[in-house]
Amino acid sequence: MIETFAALLFAHVLADFVFQTNWITDNKRRPQVLLLHALIVLFTAQAALGIYDAPELLVLAFAHLVIDAVKSLGGFQRLSGFLWDQVAHLTTIAVVAFYAPTLWGTWPDATLPLMALATGAIIATRAGGFAVGLLMQPHAMRIRNNGLKGGGWTIGILERGLVFVLLLADLPLGVGFLVAAKSILRFGTASRDQRTAEYVIIGTLASFGWAILAGFATQALLSLLPPLEIAAWLP
Repeated sequence: MIETFAALLFAHVLADFVFQTNWITDNKRRPQVLLLHALIVLFTAQAALGIYDAPELLVLAFAHLVIDAVKSLGGFQRLSGFLWDQVAHLTTIAVVAFYAPTLWGTWPDATLPLMALATGAIIATRAGGFAVGLLMQPHAMRIRNNGLKGGGWTIGILERGLVFVLLLADLPLGVGFLVAAKSILRFGTASRDQRTAEYVIIGTLASFGWAILAGFATQALLSLLPPLEIAAWLP
């Protein structure tokens, strides 16, 4: 079961955070765009499992379509809507994995740890960017932003990626040094404006916290999967 769950989770983060473009997100109220996204969900699930004729995957894609339709048409665009949307998707993935645990089996088991690592990295970086952005959205209009266009997004991706790598490399002290480095770099800007200072602190804590949770969750998933062995990929 855990193998099927890990593969479907990998497919889900690809469909929602890699192959879902801004255009798809902005036009999900249109039935044809929603259907396009559901087809992407189906194709990524088929590719991750290496099977193309499992009716359970059609059910999973349909459930994804229904969940996204409720979110889009209901106007649930805040952080709470994002989190409940992802919880609903994870629940459907778990149900399918429990109901059809033998869907996994086409690809070598050695691919599972790589899928888990990629899943964690995408959740830490891309998904974290959307989550933190939604958290900070109500405050964004209240501060002066003279930085580079997209600079904050890029910084967030890099810092969460570094935190994720440090945790997976069993170097948690490096996270502390990263926090200290960012605090020093931001000190001059934040010290001149209390609103900016609070905005930076909240965003930084949220960003680092998200990456830490993603790192721990990935470690937990890896502990349930076959070990990552480089030798398995050598001829």
